[in-house]
Amino acid sequence: MTTLPPPAPKKGFSLTQRIAIALGVMLLTAAAAVLLIKIWLFPQPFKPTALNPQEQQQLAQKMEQIETVSVSPPPQHDLEDGRLKPEPYSEEGANREMVFSEREINSLLATNTNLAEKMAIDLSENLVSLRLLLPLDPDFPVMGGKTLRLRAGVELAYREGRPVLILKGVSLMGVPLPNAWIGGLKNIDLMQEFGGQPGFWQSLGNGLESIQVREGELHLKLRE
Repeated sequence: MTTLPPPAPKKGFSLTQRIAIALGVMLLTAAAAVLLIKIWLFPQPFKPTALNPQEQQQLAQKMEQIETVSVSPPPQHDLEDGRLKPEPYSEEGANREMVFSEREINSLLATNTNLAEKMAIDLSENLVSLRLLLPLDPDFPVMGGKTLRLRAGVELAYREGRPVLILKGVSLMGVPLPNAWIGGLKNIDLMQEFGGQPGFWQSLGNGLESIQVREGELHLKLRE
């Protein structure tokens, strides 16, 4: 009579190993959930853009062209005993074309507003993109004390002899908002919609000879 060999032991994880794996997966899932909640509800502030001395000087010169107060002191050849040298006003030969880099625009936010760590602007071809962190009041229902993450995109160009300003969309916490929630303004040319009425939009359009957004740059030409 032939004796059969004993059956080979089944390969696989023991009960202890299975419990350990399950606990490990649960811990990893919990850690990932905590990390996502922290990123989603408590996003880190943006790093303010800081210009080097040469960039600061270039920006100050550009701001002087549009008669905006500059943080840099006036050139020494314009001073007499520490005071501004008087001179007659003239627009002859004035340069009305300006180019602002993405870094310069974000630096202006950092130095002239309280939005340095809450707003960041990106410039690409015919598109201005905005990222905004909006802290909520602690007494706000449900989300009190949390920070909302907003993103928006605006097409900015100059066509048919006038500026074009089209809202491409708004996202809240990474979720695009329905057009109805933003007043039906998505894909609407705001300059065409409101530029014919006296006020900000009309003044803005009438003062621009041309405007163009390129990769990392904003090009402006002002009218006389």
